[in-house]
Amino acid sequence: MSSYHQSTLIPRWAELLQKAVTEPGVVSKAFGRFHSYSLGNQLLALAQCEARHIEPGPLATFPRWKELGRYVRKGERALMLCMPITVKRADVTEKDGLQGETESCATWFVYKNHWFVLAQTAGAEYNPEPLPGWDAGEALKALRIERTPFTMLDGNVQGYAKNRTVAINPVADQPESTLFHEVAHIILGHTAEGSLNSDSSDRTPRDIRELEAECVALLCCESLGLPGAAQSRGYIQHWNTGHEVPERSAQRIFHAADEILRAGRTA
Repeated sequence: MSSYHQSTLIPRWAELLQKAVTEPGVVSKAFGRFHSYSLGNQLLALAQCEARHIEPGPLATFPRWKELGRYVRKGERALMLCMPITVKRADVTEKDGLQGETESCATWFVYKNHWFVLAQTAGAEYNPEPLPGWDAGEALKALRIERTPFTMLDGNVQGYAKNRTVAINPVADQPESTLFHEVAHIILGHTAEGSLNSDSSDRTPRDIRELEAECVALLCCESLGLPGAAQSRGYIQHWNTGHEVPERSAQRIFHAADEILRAGRTA
């Protein structure tokens, strides 16, 4: 049984990502139902709905449904999502024999069972919010990434990223997917590692860099209904050689895809 089927267990993001990159339509289905939440939580909510045979749909807490004029049916069990908790702490410092305190904040991620889907409620009529749009220009501006002319002579190269710039081949087979891939390299910090030696222990191995960037591209394309997902799956399989994506990489991938999608979101 998958870990996210049991609310007492913490889900593995690598497992959710594996499902997303191997099963066509999973990401678009999750985005269509839960687009106001992070991608990881969208997939987590969808997995729980499917495991419990609940119709996926708009998601809210008990108090929020009450505000909307609806109530949670008796006996319904809440869904589990991951939520950030900011904790303040006082650190004791000492200088010149004098003690003082400095305040710092730390963010922890915890799993809580607080959410219910529309199918678990009854009451006033509910009109779902429309799916948001997405604009590439707005996203690049918000992410402080510049798009530059493609100058490479090798026509087989679809695009490239350098520092905080991206260039996409004007005749790229999948321009949207390629843009997401190259932007992902920047968001994931891969281009910042460019000054390191190829054998440096601080540099992410190339297979992991390509795997992470292409997984981000797939998540973005499927969320927005853009072409390129099929080619992405083949590319991911090539770099991953059939193994599960590492848990740490899965977390980085979800975070990067969320950042890109939020940056270009339009009303």
